[in-house]
Amino acid sequence: MAPRDPKEDGFGVGGAADPEADIEAPLLVSSGSSFLLDPALEDGGGGDEEQRRRRRRFLHGSHTHSNTTSQVALVGADVCPIESLDYELIENDVFKQDWRARGRGHILRYVALKWALCFLVGALAAAAGFVANLGVENVAGAKFVVTSDLMLDGRHGSAFAVFLASNFALTMLAAVLTVYVAPAAAGSGIPEVKAYLNGVDAPNIFSLKTLIVKIVGCIAAVSSSLHVGKAGPLVHTGACIASILGQGGSRKYRMTCRWLRYFKNDRDRRDLVTCGSAAGIAAAFRAPVGGVLFALETVSSWWRSALLWRAFFTTAMVAVVLRALIDFCQSGKCGLFGKGGLIMFDVTADYVTYHLIDLPPVITLGVFGGILGSLYNFFLDKVLRLYNLINEKGKAYKLLLAATVTVCTSCCLFGLPWIAACKPCPTDTREACPSIGRSGNFKKFQCATDEYNDLASLFFNTNDDTIRNLYSAGTDDEFHISSILVFFIASYFLGIFSYGLALPSGLFVPVILTGAAYGRLVGMLIGSQSTLDHGLFAVLGSAALLGGSMRMTVSVCVIILELTNNLRMLPLVMLVLLISKVVADAFNANVYDLLVRLKGFPHLEGYAEPYMRQLSVSDVVTGPLQTFNGIEKVGHIVHVLKTTGHNGFPVVDEPPFSDTPTLYGLILRDHLLVLLRKKDFIRSCTASTLNALNHFSHAEFAKRGSGKHDRIEDIELCPEELEMFVDLHPFTNTSPYTVLETMSLAKALILFREVGLRHLLVLPKSSKRAPVVGILTRHDFMPEHILGLHPFLFKSRWKKVRLGKVKVTNIF
Repeated sequence: MAPRDPKEDGFGVGGAADPEADIEAPLLVSSGSSFLLDPALEDGGGGDEEQRRRRRRFLHGSHTHSNTTSQVALVGADVCPIESLDYELIENDVFKQDWRARGRGHILRYVALKWALCFLVGALAAAAGFVANLGVENVAGAKFVVTSDLMLDGRHGSAFAVFLASNFALTMLAAVLTVYVAPAAAGSGIPEVKAYLNGVDAPNIFSLKTLIVKIVGCIAAVSSSLHVGKAGPLVHTGACIASILGQGGSRKYRMTCRWLRYFKNDRDRRDLVTCGSAAGIAAAFRAPVGGVLFALETVSSWWRSALLWRAFFTTAMVAVVLRALIDFCQSGKCGLFGKGGLIMFDVTADYVTYHLIDLPPVITLGVFGGILGSLYNFFLDKVLRLYNLINEKGKAYKLLLAATVTVCTSCCLFGLPWIAACKPCPTDTREACPSIGRSGNFKKFQCATDEYNDLASLFFNTNDDTIRNLYSAGTDDEFHISSILVFFIASYFLGIFSYGLALPSGLFVPVILTGAAYGRLVGMLIGSQSTLDHGLFAVLGSAALLGGSMRMTVSVCVIILELTNNLRMLPLVMLVLLISKVVADAFNANVYDLLVRLKGFPHLEGYAEPYMRQLSVSDVVTGPLQTFNGIEKVGHIVHVLKTTGHNGFPVVDEPPFSDTPTLYGLILRDHLLVLLRKKDFIRSCTASTLNALNHFSHAEFAKRGSGKHDRIEDIELCPEELEMFVDLHPFTNTSPYTVLETMSLAKALILFREVGLRHLLVLPKSSKRAPVVGILTRHDFMPEHILGLHPFLFKSRWKKVRLGKVKVTNIF
C-alpha cells in the first residue's frame, strides 16, 4: 500500500472508525456516516459541561492539524494512490497568450476534431464489443459442443473433466493476466469510470495494458461459465479507448500529433470518456439510446446539451458499425458466432396485450424485485469484504480464490442438472429436440433420445442464449417450476460469488439473467391470475431486479425495450422499475454507489448532507497552509515539493511588491515542476525583466495522460541553482475560485462539485488577517474527514435516523 500523505490532494478515504459503521464503509478503512448536529449542542442548552465545551471549540476553534485520511483506493485488484483532476481553466499569462494567438481556423479544427474523435471512439468501441462477443461465442461454443458430444456418447465422466478443465484454464488465464499484467482491469470498471467522471484519477485505469487485458480477460472469464457479464467491462473498454485517443499520442514512443494538443486537458478528456462509457453499453446491448441514458443517469457527474449530442453521435456510430459487422457474419465467416448479445432479444410476442387484472402480479413482481435487489447488494457487500481479506494477502491468494470459485461453479453447473427430471420433447416446436450443438432450449444431457433436460438447457448455454430462452414467448410448458427455482437460486448466488475475483467481470448481464429466472418463477406461481406470457414475466423480472440492485430507471427501461424490440411493453417496464427502485431505496444504496464507497473513492454526491448547512468552511479547513511568494527562492520551492504532497499553492505578494500581503493567485505543482525543469531562473529577488511568454509555450504546461505525473525527485539542481529565484507571476492562475470562511459547507460543496474544482481558496472575513486562510479540496467534504475533526457528532441523536435503513437491512 502506498504511504499516506496528510493532504496530498485534498481528499481521503479513511477517517475515524465508527463502531456502528454501516455497510457502505470503504474496504480499506472504516468510515463514519453523515449525521446532523445535535440541536441541544447547537443552541447551547442541554447536555453536560463537556458537551458545551466541545461545542465552543467546534464553533470558534481553529483546526491547525493536518488531515491524515488515506490517499489510496482499491483500483481494480490493487490499492493505488489517487488524486483529483483539474477541470478548472488555469487563467495565467501563458494561457491567455495562447488563446489570443488562436484564430478561427484553430477553433474550427478544434470542433471538427471533437466530432472526429467521437466517431473513432464509437467505431473502435463497436469493434471491441464485436470482438468480445465473437470470442465468447466461439470459445464457449466450442466448449459446449465438445461437452455435449461426450454426453451424447454417454461418457459423462469425460464430459465433466473437459468442462471443468476448460473452465479452470479460461478462468486462470483471465486471472493471471489481470494480476500480473494489468490489475486495474479487474472487476467491471464502472466504479472506476464513475469515480473518474466525478473528478478522481488513478494510475493505469485507462492505459493500453488495461484495455488489452480487459478485452482478452473478459472473453476468457465470460467463456469460463462464471456468472459474470461483459457489459461492465465494455463500458470500461470504451472509456479506455476514449482516454487513449484524447491523450494526443505518446511522447515515450514519439507518437504525438500537434493537432491533438487541444485535448491535453481534463475537461475534454472527461467528455470523451463520457462518450466512451455510453459507447460501451451501446456495444454490449446494441442499444444506442440506452447507452446515452446510462452515461447520463449512472456514471456522469457533469452533463450539458453539447455533450448529449456528441454522446448520441458516438453511440449511433456504434450501432452502424455493429450492423455492418453482423451482416458480415451472416455469411458464416465468424465460426460459431450466432444470435448472442449483439442481436436483439427479439423474442417476445408480436402483439402484447395487458389488462387491469395483470397489474397485481406486475406490482408483486416489482415489490419483491426491489427486496431481492437490495438483498443482492447486501450479500455482495459482505462477499466483497471477505474477498478483500483474502486478496490483500498476495497475488497467489488472488489466483487461489479464482481457482476455488471456478471449480465450485463448474461442479454446480454440471451437477445440478442431474436432479432435474427429463421431459418429453414437445411436438409443436420449430426447434430441433433435443438440441444438438452449443445452444438451444432442449439440451439432452443424460436423458433419452426423445427427451430433454430443462435445467441443463439453462446451465449449458452462454448467458445470452439462456436469457433468450427465458425471454422466449410461447414456452410456458418448456420449463418445470422446480428447475426454474433451482436455476434462480443458483444464478442469484453464483453471480454474487463470481464478482470480486481478480479478473474482468460485469454485473449487468448476471442480474438480467437472474431477474429473468425470477420473473419466470413469479409467472409460474401467480401467472394463472394474469393474461401475460411467461416470457414477458421474465422480461419484467429482469427489469425488477435491475431496478432493485442498480436503481437505474430511464436507462434500464430503454435498454430493455431495445433488447426486446417491443415498445408495447413500455408501461409495464416503467411500472416495475419505479416500484422496485422505491422499495430497494428503503434498504441500501445502489450497487455502483456501494462499490465506489467500498473501493474507497472519494465520490462527491450532487447534494449536501443536512448537517453541512450547520457548518461553515472554517470548521473543516486544516493546516498548516503552504504559500509561495510571487518571486520565490528555488531551494524553498524544492523543499516544499519534496516534503509535502500538495498539488496547489497560493501565491501571495508581500512588500515591497505590494503595500500589504495580497493574494495573487494559485499555482499548481505540475507547473512548478515545469519551471524547475526549464531552469529559467533569476539571480536576485526582483521582478524579472525577461518575457516569460518567449521562453515557455502553453504546450509545455499541458496535462499528461491519466495517471501519469512528473516527480520532483527526477529533477536535478546544483547548489548554485537552489540559491536562485523564479518569478511565479506569469504562471499563476490569477482568478482561482474563492469563498469566505463564513460560507456554509453545504453551499461550498455545491459550488465545488458543479464547477468541477480541485482547489477552493478560503478567504478571511477580516482584512486584518492573512489574505488566505486555507484551501478546500475534495477530502474536506468527505463525511469521515468532518467526523474525524468533530468526533462528538457521533453522539448526535440524528445518528439513529441516518442509520435507519441499515438497521432494517440487519434483519436479513
